[in-house]
Amino acid sequence: MKESSTSLYRLPKNSLMVKFSVLVALWIVSFIPVFPRLVYTWLNHADNSHGILVPLISLFFVWQKRGDLKAAKISSSNWGAFILSASMFLYLLGLASGTEIISRTMVVFSLIGLLLFNLGKEVVKILFFPLLFLLFMIPVPIALQSAVAFPLQLFATKISFFFIQALSIPVYQEGNMLYFAHAQLEVAEACSGIRSISAFTVLSVVFAYLLDKGWSRRIVLLASAIPLAMFTNIIRITGTGILAHFYGSRIADSFLHEFSGIVVFAFGFILFLFEFSLLNRVRSRKSN
Repeated sequence: MKESSTSLYRLPKNSLMVKFSVLVALWIVSFIPVFPRLVYTWLNHADNSHGILVPLISLFFVWQKRGDLKAAKISSSNWGAFILSASMFLYLLGLASGTEIISRTMVVFSLIGLLLFNLGKEVVKILFFPLLFLLFMIPVPIALQSAVAFPLQLFATKISFFFIQALSIPVYQEGNMLYFAHAQLEVAEACSGIRSISAFTVLSVVFAYLLDKGWSRRIVLLASAIPLAMFTNIIRITGTGILAHFYGSRIADSFLHEFSGIVVFAFGFILFLFEFSLLNRVRSRKSN
């Protein structure tokens, strides 16, 4: 594949912007069948609600790179045309077969191909992380969520049962149910921790990207996402179980239950900030 390169300042800027704007507009029109349902999923399915923030975060990372982009050289890569063509073919295949995960994923890869073909490798290299980060906006297939959710429900129920019992509260576990003297609590799929795992995984990637150079510390931060999500979810279930023991089963369906989810997530976010700060300090001390 050949690649031709010209300086940004040798190319007529207005002509370049017009050409690129037209192609981006055509790209947006091509994916109109995908965007409305994608936004609907973000707004109406709590497990994927973080997706609406992903494009905004990605744009912020692009804005951070504005200095590098101004200095970059514009080039044209035939690899971009190949990626774009292959992505559009798979996109049409996904639409025809009703496989949303394929058609949605091709939104990102076609954009990479479009940028590579029109602006070249140097620009795509600068934008590599913000572009790949867009993959987090794609909802996880329901079938996969359901397959993972039930084992997580059982695990969270078992650990919460252990903690509640350790507090000398009489409780009996059967599957994903916790039975108290005057109440019962079901650890439903919504309480499996999938939502927390998705959110904390996205957070861990953002924080790892913002962390000073050092892959070992970034790996530590990424690896802590799932355990931290599960830990905060178990705290929530345990707390709800204790309240159910004293105040009855209604507590599980009340506003307090939803509010506790927000509080526990905020607590996990603070723990993430603390870990990020601690890892940054380790880097600073080594540098000194």
